[in-house]
Amino acid sequence: MLKFKQYDFKRYSIPLIIIVLIMGAIGTYLIRQVQTEDENLFVKQLLGLAVGIVGALILSLIDYHFISNFYIVLYIINLVFLVLVKTNGVVHNNAQRWLKLGPIEFQPSELTKIILIIFAAKIFTMLRAKINNFLVLLLVIVSIGLPTYLILTQTNLSTSLVIAFIFVMMIFAAGLSWKIILPILVLGIPCVMGLFWYIQQDYQILLEPYQQERVLSILNPDEYESTMFQQDNSVSAIGSGQLHGKIFDQADDRNYDIIPVSESDFIFAVAGEEFGFIGSCILLGLYFIIIYICIKTAKHAPDYMGMLIAVGIASMYTFQVFVNVGVATQLLPNTGIPLPFLSYGLSSLLSGMMGVGMILNIRLQPKRTRN
Repeated sequence: MLKFKQYDFKRYSIPLIIIVLIMGAIGTYLIRQVQTEDENLFVKQLLGLAVGIVGALILSLIDYHFISNFYIVLYIINLVFLVLVKTNGVVHNNAQRWLKLGPIEFQPSELTKIILIIFAAKIFTMLRAKINNFLVLLLVIVSIGLPTYLILTQTNLSTSLVIAFIFVMMIFAAGLSWKIILPILVLGIPCVMGLFWYIQQDYQILLEPYQQERVLSILNPDEYESTMFQQDNSVSAIGSGQLHGKIFDQADDRNYDIIPVSESDFIFAVAGEEFGFIGSCILLGLYFIIIYICIKTAKHAPDYMGMLIAVGIASMYTFQVFVNVGVATQLLPNTGIPLPFLSYGLSSLLSGMMGVGMILNIRLQPKRTRN
């Protein structure tokens, strides 16, 4: 479990910890800017950041091989949580995604991302020699698909897409043969294009009406002005930040004040207005460094399992940053994906910190023979 004598603490990524601390501090500042007088989001986020950092440091000292031994237990616990969300979940903004435990509400789908990364890495490691076997692939797809489906029906399409992206990146990194990948691409690309056409039709049954409107609105913004309200104001807020932002502007009025859920889904709009183009680029640069550290950790991981976990975590951060910023800048349809370490939400924050802890532990592991 704890192997202090074997850990190479020279490889402990202090820069990663510092960057995450900086991002967390920036996030709490932005949340303080958007909270109303009757809210206490800043204090909650600050407490969550403290707990998350401590949790990441503790997790960084627990051997990921030890954690992966409980992959079945973690998987079952996760399924139980997701089923409880379906039967007794708390509803916010017409979505049933939260469980209430005493005074605490948490979102199990955020925990699902980390659990499935560990689960998939363990399964791929055990079945590495049979990774191209059809029955093995079917087993993995069903195992990942079940919790993903439960999340999708919450309704939580955004997190389902995150998990799907993570799984695709991990199975590619696991060594799936090009003899399988190429036919999937040849068949899959036309299918995806056909699916995209289908969900735009009036008779489609895959998306909820509001989800379909979000897709249609990005294609025909003039016809769906009410749906584009958040994104229109988000772009306006980012643009108003100009080059240097308004962080030193003493005026109380901000364009992001009229953006619903600005503390979470549209936190990048707040950052754009406060810090301007330069500050926004610096934020994106910090994300690039975090993702680069994760990818570099995967490249130099001591074993196959460590490589897969690092790839999964890098994929999680990459997809969430790309989609969140894409939504805030009106490049993608509106969807509720939090921006790692910046957005309000303790479940999301702790999930991101758990990823940091896993990356730190992989870097600490002694060198092993890796084929």
